[in-house]
Amino acid sequence: MNTIFIAGHAKLPTGMAARSVYETLTITAEIDKYFGVIVDASCTLATEHGRDYITRLLKGHSLRNGIEAPLDELKKGYLGKANHALIAALKDLYKQYEAINQ
Repeated sequence: MNTIFIAGHAKLPTGMAARSVYETLTITAEIDKYFGVIVDASCTLATEHGRDYITRLLKGHSLRNGIEAPLDELKKGYLGKANHALIAALKDLYKQYEAINQ
C-alpha cells in the first residue's frame, strides 16, 4: 500500500450527543506516503452530515504544506460545540504525521 493511516484524538465537551457514545473525538486520515495528501478522512461526530463535512474539509490537503489551511477552514466554517475538540484532534493527527516523517 502507498498510504498510511493516522488518528488524532481530543476530549469532547460535555453536553454533546457524541459524548454519550464516545469520551473522545477522533479524526482519522488515510494519507499518501509520498506526497502527504489526505486520501480519505473521517471522524466520530454524531451526525453523518458533520462527519461528511470534516471529510470534505480534509480530503485532498497535503500535510507537507502544514495544517494551517484546514485549521483556518475549521475555525471559520465549523461553528458547533465540537469545534475546539476538532481543532485539537486535527493538531494531534498532524503531530502523529510529523513524528513518522522526521
